[in-house]
Amino acid sequence: MAGIRVTKVDWLSRKNGAAHHTQEYPDPELVVRRGQAFTLVLELNRPLEEQETIIFTMQTGPQASKDQHTKAVFQISEPEVGKTWTAVEEAQTENSMTVSITSPPNAVIGRYRMSTRVSSRRKQNERKLGEFVLLFNPWCPEDDVFLDSEEERQEYVLNDSGIIFRGVEKHIRAQGWNYGQFEEDILNICLSILDRSPLHQNDPATDVSRRHDPIYVSRAISAMVNSNDDRGVVQGQWQGKYGSGTSPLHWSGSVTILHKWFKGRFKPVKYGQCWVFAGVLCTVLRCLGIATRVVSNFNSAHDTDRNLSVDKYVDSFGRTLEDLTEDSMWNFHVWNESWFARQDLGPSYNGWQVLDATPQEESEGVFRCGPASVTAIREGDVHLAHDGPFVFAEVNADYVIWLWHEDESWERVYSDTKKIGRCISTKAVGSDSRVDITGLYKYPEGSRKERQVYRKAVRKLFSVEASGRRTRVRRMGGRGLWREDLLEPATKPNITGKFKMLEPPVLGHDLSLALCLTNLTSWPQRVRVNLSGATILYTRRPVAEILHESHSVRLGPAEAKEIPITISYSQYKEDLTEDKKILLAAMCFVTKGEKLLVEKDITLEDFITIKVLGPAVVGMAVVVEVMVVNPLLEKVEDCVLMVEGSGLLHGQLSIDVPSLEPQERALVQFNITPSKSGPRQLQVDLISPHFPDIKGFVIIHVATAK
Repeated sequence: MAGIRVTKVDWLSRKNGAAHHTQEYPDPELVVRRGQAFTLVLELNRPLEEQETIIFTMQTGPQASKDQHTKAVFQISEPEVGKTWTAVEEAQTENSMTVSITSPPNAVIGRYRMSTRVSSRRKQNERKLGEFVLLFNPWCPEDDVFLDSEEERQEYVLNDSGIIFRGVEKHIRAQGWNYGQFEEDILNICLSILDRSPLHQNDPATDVSRRHDPIYVSRAISAMVNSNDDRGVVQGQWQGKYGSGTSPLHWSGSVTILHKWFKGRFKPVKYGQCWVFAGVLCTVLRCLGIATRVVSNFNSAHDTDRNLSVDKYVDSFGRTLEDLTEDSMWNFHVWNESWFARQDLGPSYNGWQVLDATPQEESEGVFRCGPASVTAIREGDVHLAHDGPFVFAEVNADYVIWLWHEDESWERVYSDTKKIGRCISTKAVGSDSRVDITGLYKYPEGSRKERQVYRKAVRKLFSVEASGRRTRVRRMGGRGLWREDLLEPATKPNITGKFKMLEPPVLGHDLSLALCLTNLTSWPQRVRVNLSGATILYTRRPVAEILHESHSVRLGPAEAKEIPITISYSQYKEDLTEDKKILLAAMCFVTKGEKLLVEKDITLEDFITIKVLGPAVVGMAVVVEVMVVNPLLEKVEDCVLMVEGSGLLHGQLSIDVPSLEPQERALVQFNITPSKSGPRQLQVDLISPHFPDIKGFVIIHVATAK
């Protein structure tokens, strides 16, 4: 009798895709999730005899081995529940067999090669049948990435678009982002990111064997999304010209970036800032099956000296002294959270884990951050892996202002325990609204519990023992302060002050505002006010000074007065960055030597309006109308609309906009032909050499063709 062999395999991609929530990945490759059965139909050259059975070999990585769990050899048998690969016969006809294969819930993820042979008296070579991809499985209760809510799985694993929040605490703006994890080639690119990692290049076998662990995989990818150590995906740049690449504000999604990196033979893509790194990291982790969301933290600390305090050194006009100030407080910072178990820390730290691909500080010699348990951050357990102190400081450092005097002495004029870590935000499940998740990171500001946790974090960070040994913290000018003294607030002055906008701050217009000062005492006071203003990056780094003036004010008992301030468009237009941000500062010197610093972050406003003119149906063209506005008091030319949206159009669409007269509004129309049903996000950016990007997005509900 002729030797038996498997001649063909039907991967049943549609059936398996529906069962494994992988049907959105483009054909032809089978994509399944671990810990869950998938079905194959094997064609045979003749019927199996009773003593014959099919033996499967599954291998992943370049040096697959059973010892490292990157190779499995198993045969058709009775169903088993456990940590091994199994195959069960479901049906058999004369020359074919339907088989159900289940991988362990802790199997290594990646691309597998499948081969078979038939056990019989004859010695037989293995027959290669093809490849498939195995992903993490948030639907499997035994998988470390298991997420119990179907609504959250739909949002954090399957949603291919989202919203990233930017701006300032008092003016938070939503930006659409196309994650596009199911777009052509993206899965292949995400797997190649792991293969390009130095961890893989240095020891491929060990690296692949560790890809069963979401802690290991997410940490490796957080390093690879930035290019600092490893020719990773995105190169960061925070100021200067972007002529040799793309401005971070021009990106609307991850797909173009990932394709550019891959097609450019792994040359880092220029340029990214925090929201770009977070958007790309979210795409990669969702693509591999780890539930992930993008999180924005307003007034986000960058604590360079690991003392849980942001120390800002200013002159008598409240201007930051750049050469002395190492710490910083960014208007906002964007990172990611992924959901998985912490087998290394224990079950109380399971759940959301902070990951950050923005290259700010090295972690174990590499620019990466996390995973840091959000629960550990809230409880002040900063000693736990990974990068707890850095993340804790981002959301809960104290903000301390030091005034420099001409005799080169220093004075602490301002301490705020509540300023850092405001309005921590993420997109709501199933809608485009903003959810405030600050309570996941810390107890309410000002509460006894929050201060207890802060002191606990300080103790753990500085290894302060229970006996009360105190730790001296070095400060500028050679002075040392006891750490406990820094926890005490600076003396509050007897006046208060705040900036008030008199008109909305609109790009291209003059700014009109006032500094409001109030005397809190029953006696008169004289106040000298030094005002400064600068255009800034969103990291609050000053770019150019646009305001510098002094005033003297006499305040009667309990009196309030306003100092009017006008900043003309001509004062700021040349130095305004793409972040469209201005920082005002007022250093107030009161009669009795008291001092008050008042600061105000301003983001200039703009808008774009998008309408869909008719029903959106798969395979049918529909017209989109965009109203654009020239925000300037001068004619502009060479404007372009950049349009992007997964499932709505292939790649990016570029549309020239006619020249616009001063403050003119114009309507631009174009067609899109949706290729996928359901809610789809369309991003539209107005790009001009004359003013910073104006961004907008709309959700389009696409129906299936009848």
